[in-house]
Amino acid sequence: MTTNQWTQIGFFFVLLLLLVKPLGWYMARVYEHKPFFLGKWFGWLERLVYKICGVRPEEEMDWKGYALAMLIFNVVGGLILYAIERLQNHLPLNPAGQSAVPPDLAMNTAISFITNTNWQNYGGESTMSYFTQMAGLAVHNFLSAASGMATLAAFIRGFARKETKLLGNFWVDMTRTTLYILMPICVAIALALISRGIPQTFSNYPSATLVQPTSYDQPVTNAQGTPVTVDGKPQVTHVAVTEQSLAVGPVASQIAIKQFGTNGGGFYNANSANPYENPDPLTDLIEMLALLVVGFALCYTFGVMVGDKRQGWAVLFAMLLLLVPMVFLCVHSEQAGNPLLNHLTVGKEGASLNDGNMEGKEVRFGIVNSGLWATITTGTSCGAVNSMHDSFTPLGGFVPLWMLMLGEVAPGGVGSGLYVMIIFAIVAVFVAGLMVGRTPEYLGKKIQSYEMKMASLVILIPPMAILALTAIGVVTDAGRAGVSNPGAHGFSEILYAFTSQVANNGSAFAGLNGNTPFYNLMGSVAMWFGRFWLAIPCLAIAGSLARKKIVPQSSGTLPTHTVLFIIMLVSTVLIVGALTFFPALALGPIVEHLKMIHF
Repeated sequence: MTTNQWTQIGFFFVLLLLLVKPLGWYMARVYEHKPFFLGKWFGWLERLVYKICGVRPEEEMDWKGYALAMLIFNVVGGLILYAIERLQNHLPLNPAGQSAVPPDLAMNTAISFITNTNWQNYGGESTMSYFTQMAGLAVHNFLSAASGMATLAAFIRGFARKETKLLGNFWVDMTRTTLYILMPICVAIALALISRGIPQTFSNYPSATLVQPTSYDQPVTNAQGTPVTVDGKPQVTHVAVTEQSLAVGPVASQIAIKQFGTNGGGFYNANSANPYENPDPLTDLIEMLALLVVGFALCYTFGVMVGDKRQGWAVLFAMLLLLVPMVFLCVHSEQAGNPLLNHLTVGKEGASLNDGNMEGKEVRFGIVNSGLWATITTGTSCGAVNSMHDSFTPLGGFVPLWMLMLGEVAPGGVGSGLYVMIIFAIVAVFVAGLMVGRTPEYLGKKIQSYEMKMASLVILIPPMAILALTAIGVVTDAGRAGVSNPGAHGFSEILYAFTSQVANNGSAFAGLNGNTPFYNLMGSVAMWFGRFWLAIPCLAIAGSLARKKIVPQSSGTLPTHTVLFIIMLVSTVLIVGALTFFPALALGPIVEHLKMIHF
């Protein structure tokens, strides 16, 4: 790697870390109901929402009530989104005349967006109307992100409070998250993107005259749509193409929340590789910062809310230890390119054709920013792409898959990533307690059998679901029918798909055709399971911890803010991921890499 490449990556992370403390402090003020400047301006709107919805903000919930409210909210939201998709041909703001979304695809998309996965088995510009994109998909970009952040707020209160069963009010946390955190910052991001030329309009698709006209042969059909043949030969007509329709729409607003809320569902099929979503390196930087900043800033919020900022910094640095090395591995692998091209040269000087792997990447971003984006988007629940992961080298493609398999805790989705990382911290202190023969404690709360049972469900069940669904995809005809690349890479495509869906990420190896009844149905199960199976046990742990007293520290208490504990936490995440998924990885990207270097 060159000095320039090191500088680009270093500059990005320095800029990111500078944003952590101010945003983290602000979010802590929001969740602790302390004074802040936007509260003075929009407090009336918050109170109006409560009045219209019949919410009593002073009434808090126990963990069961909080979980039930979250589930009801998401189920109702999913049904409404499904109805919008199915009826979009009868709804306004449909200048392109998009037809109703098929039932299996509509169900998959609805579950995808309410679970913050945003898995897209469709091309946005050719499937969804403006109304569906805005009132359906973009709205749930906000609501699914707010749902994860609200769950985290309740989870943190389980550590911060003592001898109570109350964790807050779900409806209040949702309202304050959306109104004071997501909305104002996304407006600022959207304005920045509009200034760089990203569309934000309700106009019809405009047409542009082609600089180089082209043509194609179109089959002739009769009134019933049957191809016309003469002497057994199909008849065709020569069609000249002089204009191209340009898909525009309310793009910038959706891009802002898809990045800031780690949603990932793009307006266009090519996502942030499309120049209308991501036109230049500056927008690329803005979108990458938006993608990571909430996940890292919530670590500082966590430290403030539990009364010990060192705890938040410890978790943040553990996340960085998991993320940063993978960035360099991905960039290095892509920069090394394909060794099979080493002996091929071009030109009089004999320049090697192996000058890094640019397949599937945009020239305006290059290898460094493509590899950086691929790693951080799979370290979160975003899944947005500015290059095609399916075209990466085997080790380059291994990195995003590996980040998904770690449970998306580096830093993970907004809210969801941090509460899963804290579950790993609970496991780490439990293991440490067993080693020294003492009752494990974390943040002054004793970790007992109930917490460990719930933590085991959070950590172990998702990998079991991923591997079981992958096995079904590999052994069934319907599963194999979607694979375009048989062999090790085809296995990786199926493994990546179900890993991405259970992890609520949404990115994919694009060689897999996911828009089939099999993958729409199985994917829906995977996404629903991956989101709420984790959230409910986490709330159960919070409810149990909130009822406990805070135990004073003693000489036998394991400090959970030291370098030693950070290493223990990172090791716990890596060991669980390695032991669970290594055999599957050996059948996919690892064997593909070995075949490439020993061809």
